[in-house]
Amino acid sequence: MNLLQFFIDFVLHIDSHLVTIVNTFGNWTYIILFFIIFIETGAVIMPFLPGDSLLFAACALAANPIYHLHTWIFVVLFLIAPIAGDSLNFFIGQKVGKSIVKHKFFGKFIKEENIAKTERFFEKHGGISITLARFMPIIRTFAPFVAGASGYKYTQFIRYNVIGATAWVAICCGGGHFFGNFPFVKKHFSMIVLGIILVSILPALIAFIKTRFSKNKSIDN
Repeated sequence: MNLLQFFIDFVLHIDSHLVTIVNTFGNWTYIILFFIIFIETGAVIMPFLPGDSLLFAACALAANPIYHLHTWIFVVLFLIAPIAGDSLNFFIGQKVGKSIVKHKFFGKFIKEENIAKTERFFEKHGGISITLARFMPIIRTFAPFVAGASGYKYTQFIRYNVIGATAWVAICCGGGHFFGNFPFVKKHFSMIVLGIILVSILPALIAFIKTRFSKNKSIDN
């Protein structure tokens, strides 16, 4: 199994993989999942790491007493991780700017089109885009970077960052805790994860289609 196949399998069957992690590492599971969420946005180059589905699955496991996990520990860690990760991402953007896409190594992971797409999103929605981006994979990784690179004030950024992270954790962790162990959800967990991913990327997909349609329309005119 190559890396891409492993990643797809991990995302689609994240519940069973988390069970393996819990059985193997015990309480270290908290730290492992904290760093996955932190790195997803903090490292800039890893937007493909699972976010929404990981929170949902982790709190679903915590709601099941056989795994001896605590939902509130996850809630606190999952709240700190994205706030800290986005802040690190912001300062990286502030320090190196968009020139990072031309870097020989980092340019392989940070695509110019993703930066441009996030810039358009940021220009359209302003500061609230930091909050909205938290619910949109890929864009949520680049939004803090673009904000930092554009000279946005951190005092304003952190406010939207905290609001977005709080709402994200409340929805994803709350959903996992209260619905994750329903027999229907457990039986169709892979489909639920796909649904979460599709709902997450839908706004970005609609924006992309609108942009393409506008470009085609302007060309025709």
